[in-house]
Amino acid sequence: MPLLLFFLLIVILFPALLIPVGSLIMLLILFIPFKFTLDSLITLITAPEQIIKIAVNPKLRRNHALEHATINVLEESYGHQHLSGLAKENGFLIQGAINPIVLQQAAEEGLHRLKAGETDLVIHDRCGTSLMMGNLISALIFFGLLLSTGNFTIIYVLIAVIFSRLLGPTIGKYAQKLLTTSPDVEGMVIDGIRSETNFNNFFGINIRNQPQKLFVKTERLEVY
Repeated sequence: MPLLLFFLLIVILFPALLIPVGSLIMLLILFIPFKFTLDSLITLITAPEQIIKIAVNPKLRRNHALEHATINVLEESYGHQHLSGLAKENGFLIQGAINPIVLQQAAEEGLHRLKAGETDLVIHDRCGTSLMMGNLISALIFFGLLLSTGNFTIIYVLIAVIFSRLLGPTIGKYAQKLLTTSPDVEGMVIDGIRSETNFNNFFGINIRNQPQKLFVKTERLEVY
């Protein structure tokens, strides 16, 4: 919207630019289906591989579940915190402004509640799985229309985007629950938190060159 207002302002102030500005806008609109086709093709190739990679790794799925539970617990108490997470086999990374002590308390509470049966905590609305599923649905619909009709039009882009926005969040939650997380955290413990934030040394002063990163290390004790 700000870009459109900018173009309108240019045209009002400089009417002679109407034709070149209009031509540029038309060119951008014509370019959209080509860009969308390329993005959709990349999604069709990469998204299934990424989801399968997590789905067949129980450690990754458990830590992904605990990562979501931790962020859900934090957001219950403090609202949206602009945090992002990344699950690994031995824990999970949280990026954003968060006190390490508060993060550890949230991770402990999330783990306790998962063990108590609150399996809905493994779902998070802004998970990358949901975004990936939305993109995958969009790509499937677009190529389905393209191949079935043989027509290449921006209308198919709009249809694919609308349906992905409608279906993506729901299907994404099912994908999280069935494929990319696991509430089977029996025996799991929090083994500590460490900083993984990088700093640059500038004349003897350490300056952070990226958002804060904290890694929550987990272990799974054998249960006999």
